[in-house]
Amino acid sequence: MKFIYIIIAVGFGLLSCSENQTTNTLENNLISEFKEDNKSIDEVVEEDWSYEGETGPEHWAHLSKNELCDGKNQSPINILEVDVIEDPELKPIEFHYSTDVKIHDVMNNGHSIQYDFEKGDFIVVNGKQYHLLQIHFHEASKHTIDGIRYPLEMHMVHVSKDKKAVVLAILAKEGKSSEPFTFLEKYLPVQVGETKIIDTTFDLNQNLPDNRDYFTYSGSLTTPPCSEGVTWYVFNTPITVSVDQVKQLQSLMPVNNFRNEQPINDRVVRRMTNAN
Repeated sequence: MKFIYIIIAVGFGLLSCSENQTTNTLENNLISEFKEDNKSIDEVVEEDWSYEGETGPEHWAHLSKNELCDGKNQSPINILEVDVIEDPELKPIEFHYSTDVKIHDVMNNGHSIQYDFEKGDFIVVNGKQYHLLQIHFHEASKHTIDGIRYPLEMHMVHVSKDKKAVVLAILAKEGKSSEPFTFLEKYLPVQVGETKIIDTTFDLNQNLPDNRDYFTYSGSLTTPPCSEGVTWYVFNTPITVSVDQVKQLQSLMPVNNFRNEQPINDRVVRRMTNAN
């Protein structure tokens, strides 16, 4: 299957030990089903799309089985703050990230650098659990705010038991060096198609901005097959990374591995404030 930026490795680590066998079965079934629904997951070499030329984003909808890339609810988008609706019904995202979650491996899939995690960490959105699968990076950012494109965007991909995807988008600007990025980058470089086993603990909370207000909208996967029904949460406040850290990732990923902004059409972007 071709690579897409959602690698499904769902965990239900908070269930009791007596439920572990059932949980693992559910998890494996969910992984298989989600991959079957999204044929471009996990491919490194045998792919028919790219970020440039005749297989670039402008042509994705015309490639085999990628017709969804021409849908009406595609991602990413340019968030225009003047059009954003303040929604008092929105609640802060509840983070249940351990301070010592275990990173299983890091891989270079030819499009991005991706870190896969062991089971157990999750978020709660509107009372529903979404389990962390992996994080990966885009250079420059896919989403823009008022037309501003940041040097880096990190995606934290989650999925629920009923196969609904939620992606947290964290924008990064150049500034003070990021300790979490320094930790992650010590396992680089990784050659295209290579996976390195890490099996080391990491505090995911360090990747989150201090201010966790967010924009949210209904969109899609940002690579073929561009499946829709993905809920995006784009944090208002960027984190900072050093120029050297950005360059390190740039050297390992395709230049400009992002898709241009897609039409919003009749969608509404809502904002949650005062998360802290």
